[in-house]
Amino acid sequence: MLKEKLVSIPKKPGVYLLKDASGEVIYVGKAINLQNRVRSYFHTSSDHSPKMRRLVEEVAELDFIVTSSEVEALILECELIKRHKPKYNVRLKDDKRYPYIKITLQEDYPRISTTRRMEMDGARYFGPFTASWAVHQTLDTLRKIFPYITCNRKITGEEKRACLYYHIGRCAGPCIGAISKEDYRKIIEGVCLFLEGKTDEILNDLRARMKEAAERLEYERAAVLRDRIRAIERVMVRQRVASTTPINQDILAFAREDGRACVQVFFIRGGKLIGREYFILTGTRGEEEGEIIASFVKQFYDEAAYIPPEIILPKEIKEAKVIRDWLKDEREVEAVLRTPLNDGEDELLQMASENAAEALISLRSRRPTEEALIELGEYLGLTKAPNRIEGYDISQIHGRAATGSMVVFIKGMPSKSNYKRFRIKEVEGADDYAMIKEVLRRRFKRAIEGDEAWTTLPDLILIDGGKGQLGAALEVLAEYGLEDIPLVSLAKERDEVFAPGRSEPVFFPSDSQALFLLKRIRDEAHRFTLAYHRKLREKESFSSKLEEIEGVGPKRRKALMKRFGSLEAIKEASVEELAQVPGMSRKVAERVKEFL
Repeated sequence: MLKEKLVSIPKKPGVYLLKDASGEVIYVGKAINLQNRVRSYFHTSSDHSPKMRRLVEEVAELDFIVTSSEVEALILECELIKRHKPKYNVRLKDDKRYPYIKITLQEDYPRISTTRRMEMDGARYFGPFTASWAVHQTLDTLRKIFPYITCNRKITGEEKRACLYYHIGRCAGPCIGAISKEDYRKIIEGVCLFLEGKTDEILNDLRARMKEAAERLEYERAAVLRDRIRAIERVMVRQRVASTTPINQDILAFAREDGRACVQVFFIRGGKLIGREYFILTGTRGEEEGEIIASFVKQFYDEAAYIPPEIILPKEIKEAKVIRDWLKDEREVEAVLRTPLNDGEDELLQMASENAAEALISLRSRRPTEEALIELGEYLGLTKAPNRIEGYDISQIHGRAATGSMVVFIKGMPSKSNYKRFRIKEVEGADDYAMIKEVLRRRFKRAIEGDEAWTTLPDLILIDGGKGQLGAALEVLAEYGLEDIPLVSLAKERDEVFAPGRSEPVFFPSDSQALFLLKRIRDEAHRFTLAYHRKLREKESFSSKLEEIEGVGPKRRKALMKRFGSLEAIKEASVEELAQVPGMSRKVAERVKEFL
């Protein structure tokens, strides 16, 4: 069968598929002359690499598809590699779809979100990014500069109440008519320019609008524009000038280790290095450097949202011309593939190579937290992996010394500088639900008031408890117009995860990294609030000893604790200092000193 196919292969361009004994496609290739290319695999030759020799040993069957040109063969080759994921082809790791930033320009009030699939729907796409947290980081920066909407409300301009995001300056408030459709679209245009690296254009526009607002005595509007200008200038400081000319380039470099390779892409826009991403390739053992680079270029630019006019490679590749023709025919882009022409490009290529090598080293020791966050987003149906997770817990005994805690995990790791403790002040008795409400209200009230330590909102809220605690938290989010923030609760008994709108717990496999992360956050919130609860109980216990002294009742005890803060401080105070406390006499002060 195989020999008959080898005889019948035509001398035409096309694609060939090599299969093993089970019929699985193990390699896909293209050729301008199918007969010469395919027969070369089966000629005895010392030039064959170990990888090719292993491949040939497994081949039991082959198919081929004739095409009208080499460009058409390249298009088909890309499609078949994506479909079959052949183990002997060089391919992007897991052939997964990387996240993009999507801007729905086709809508009156465009929204910005993340997606893993580009569609011909009139939206604009930016990316790809290799990690969801990187997308989130970019969006977080954008929202501080450009207050775009994130909710799912139908924008009429007639809503009576804006959400919390409006009050903390993260949304322009088109829902309540605080901004016109035209001005809102200017904000979105600014986002697009920012993602394109055209920050100079944005600054010139903002400065002109700030000056115009000041001349009209619209000082509040001028101040808002001034703050946006300063935020962009801070971002620009971090952007390295890569060229004195305003060129757009992608610079590709790679490193390899143990059968896999890492390609680092530097994105140069308007002559500035505005970002970088790394991509992992598998099946590279035994492959030539040029073949690895060519495989990456074909797979990456087959789906990239933007292709620059220049793609700088670490070395020349044989397929450069056909890839250039393919980009022109398939993506309607004129792009030059070349090696560096000057010292500046050489320096950037070297830097990209070093970054690629570092990425491979870090991947070897990387904790599974990133995978846990991606998995968590998938199980909960989130639009993005939760970069910032806030966990809440309540600790109390029959209402005594009741406390609440907020712990913060960023990228799956605890951020202890963001932890907060709450002394329950408004709830009488042992009412966990009311205490959860008090804690959340105080947290979001401080965000509204503009306290910088509280204005960063979570991507996911985790409540320690069951459906009751979940319902209480949901009420508070509704009060503040924050229903779009994902919310779950985690019950201690069976480690069941509850989410709004679901009658049954969310299913997680018992060995799920996502479930392990949620349990870790819940346990950390419990540990943090319990420590505070114990401290308050000990303080109450010590201070109650004062009432054993003749002449010291609840009022004098409270006055002493308010003045000195602890039993130890009271113990160290002099009789004169004790006597100066409101409500105290010298005689009682002497008794206190003697008792302690």
